[in-house]
Amino acid sequence: MAYLGDAIDAHLAVATGDDAELFRELRAAFVESARRQLDLLGRSRCDGNWEMAAMRLKSLAATFHADELIALADHALRGAPGEPTVLRQIAAALDSIEPTG
Repeated sequence: MAYLGDAIDAHLAVATGDDAELFRELRAAFVESARRQLDLLGRSRCDGNWEMAAMRLKSLAATFHADELIALADHALRGAPGEPTVLRQIAAALDSIEPTG
């Protein structure tokens, strides 16, 4: 599976052109939003909250063509609220996105 950051970076590069500052800001916003959904997933105790957070994560990932994250969000949608395996996998995928200089 391709490195998650590659897909996101390629999409952002097209959107931001030569504006490195905008690239960094949008990348940080993506990661912050994805981590917010991960936090909501982790705190979800009912199907509705779990599904809403997973769908939001999937939508965000789709916007940036992040196929690995889309697959993980789909996995969450098929799972039960609080599923620790998928939470760890999503966290690891987000952790793999290193900040750009």
